[in-house]
Amino acid sequence: MSTTSHLTIDLDKGGMNTGHLIVSKGADSEALSLPVFSLNKGAGPRLLITGGCHGNELEGPSVARRIIDWLTGAQTCGRVIIVPELNPLAVQAWSRNTPIDGLNLNRVFPGRADGSVTERIADAISRLLVPMAETILDLHSFGPMWEFPPASTTHPIADADLMAKTLRMAEAFRFPMTLVWENDETPGMFDTFVQNLGKVFVCAELGGGTVGAEYLAIYEAGVRNALIALGLVEGKADHPTFRQQKSSQTLETLTSDWLRSPARGIFEPRCSVLDEVKQGDLIGILHPMNSLSAGSVDIRAPTTSIVCAVKSGLHVEANDGVALLGRPLNRRP
Repeated sequence: MSTTSHLTIDLDKGGMNTGHLIVSKGADSEALSLPVFSLNKGAGPRLLITGGCHGNELEGPSVARRIIDWLTGAQTCGRVIIVPELNPLAVQAWSRNTPIDGLNLNRVFPGRADGSVTERIADAISRLLVPMAETILDLHSFGPMWEFPPASTTHPIADADLMAKTLRMAEAFRFPMTLVWENDETPGMFDTFVQNLGKVFVCAELGGGTVGAEYLAIYEAGVRNALIALGLVEGKADHPTFRQQKSSQTLETLTSDWLRSPARGIFEPRCSVLDEVKQGDLIGILHPMNSLSAGSVDIRAPTTSIVCAVKSGLHVEANDGVALLGRPLNRRP
């Protein structure tokens, strides 16, 4: 038996095939076996769909499984590889990070074959799956402590042609929000690794908080739209209905658009996602809990903006993010 990471599935074989991505054994864990589904209809686009990168974002694995069932009868060309759970250890622990080594899978790409278990997962994905696709769709959610609309996201990309292709792919989901999201150049992110290879990568942030059947239906509809746009499936895309509306908007946000708590306390939101707010409008209230004299603190919008995300009412520390604001994307020539 091979002691290195490997696939037990022939991705070039036609039709629907199943197997595993075997992540090699290391000093900290036994080998892992990640289910892989390959739907190969010959010539056409090459797509990789992944879920479960973060173990406390379970909407992605659920939608990935739904898409497998649908694609079996709907796909007309090309190849789709689906890995519903990239990090089964984190999923089983309902943890953002891998419990064994404490690492965030989305911060260690391209990984290391001789590294800890999270690094070995990233290495196996980077070497064995990413080269087989031209486009990667990574299914996340915004996490259980936030209100966030169904959204497709990307980051600014220096390559103008790749940026344009990626934005078109993100908008093809027709989610209520497409977000171009400036980050702090955090090393090891899956999307940055893939984009540096010249490939299209879109992250679907599938809401936040407690998500039920209605939200999952929206997510599935958005992913189906993306596959129609790629030409893998015939059909007409439609805007998923969100809050009784069929609409979408493309926004951008900067690192400076995070609103942060001025102190410890309980944050009480006073707005909802996709609300349009003007300068001075109330975003939320911070209630200090460890003082008899300190009054509640209003957190207000610094400029006219659109609310992209707002934290659920819970205890926060000083400087924790409590809301993310944005504005319509400036489509630069």
